[in-house]
Amino acid sequence: MAGREPTPFGLQLPGYPWDSMAPFQEIAARHPDGVVDLSIGTPVDPTPALIREALGAAADAHGYPTTHGTLALRQAVSAWFARRRGVPGLDPQDILPTVGSKELVAWLPLLLGLGKGDVVVRPAIAYPTYDIGAHLAGATPVASDSLADLPQDLRDRVRLVWINSPGNPTGEVLDAHQLRSIVDDARALGAVVASDECYGELGWGRWDPAGSGSAVPSILDPQVCGDSHELLLAVYSLSKQSNLAGYRAAFTAGDPALIASLVNSRKHAGMIVPYPVQEAMRVALGDDAHVEEQKDRYRRRRARLLPALREAGLTIHGSDAGLYLWASSGKPTWETIGRLAELGILAGPGSFYGDAGEGFVRFALTGSDERIDAAVTRLVGASR
Repeated sequence: MAGREPTPFGLQLPGYPWDSMAPFQEIAARHPDGVVDLSIGTPVDPTPALIREALGAAADAHGYPTTHGTLALRQAVSAWFARRRGVPGLDPQDILPTVGSKELVAWLPLLLGLGKGDVVVRPAIAYPTYDIGAHLAGATPVASDSLADLPQDLRDRVRLVWINSPGNPTGEVLDAHQLRSIVDDARALGAVVASDECYGELGWGRWDPAGSGSAVPSILDPQVCGDSHELLLAVYSLSKQSNLAGYRAAFTAGDPALIASLVNSRKHAGMIVPYPVQEAMRVALGDDAHVEEQKDRYRRRRARLLPALREAGLTIHGSDAGLYLWASSGKPTWETIGRLAELGILAGPGSFYGDAGEGFVRFALTGSDERIDAAVTRLVGASR
């Protein structure tokens, strides 16, 4: 219509938070010994040979892959859940491969049919994509670690509850009792619980089965959910444990009705994991040795970096599992980020993860051994 201002095209989403790191990247890049990038947490170690071989062997993928995934892949996921996550007897029909886990996190509220007036609850300190997913669906994101603490008008509108255990960025783990409490409360509201468990194999201390610890529990564990997966989805990624971030290899499993609905919607939308990646996932899930080997690398890096951070005046909080050390210097987040950048070290700003993350920074364990050693040297040297 004449005289009417045209509506702009594009989704009206917040700016991508990591773009604000550019000035600090420039500062860190001036360090004579180069940058130590412990910010985003992308894997730096090689993808295991047996997985690359499986990808190559499946490269003649001339036909369309199935959205639901091959039966062989889903059987491998089921066997892995039983062997590694304490979830026996998971029906392969109730499993769905996804194009990485971030894709599912971002689109799940929309695919579940959520919209205006619906509430999506996520942890107080959390991965920003939980909020983005709510915005994409037109729903309302709410930061809370307890459904019981929400006012009644919000509780009545809760349709999806995100759990992240082990948590990113805090590394905190919810035990089976805590998970059960959330599941019971959400089910009473008729809300779906989606549990982002992608760091589940990376427990430390009391959560490290290689020592005297216990395995991190899954939301699908009978101790948590009883004999039913109703209203529950476990979300998992192979990016961390198998160095497959570049493959976009992940899956979700749980409530049969929810999985069937997701499969149907994703068929319509063409959201399909390529067949060679499905084969790589199948092989990766059947081999525990490479997972233990990679975890040993992270265990050694963590053992070197953690005391150096403390010596540099940072206090470590949580960090019981996962790929990160969650730390505070007692100063505002960006002041600490600036101080680290002067040392040529990049960390993740805690304020990216919600208001409750202000004052914290996140260090990834995904530097190479040489870069972790460089960070240790700089941190210890700066403290003297």
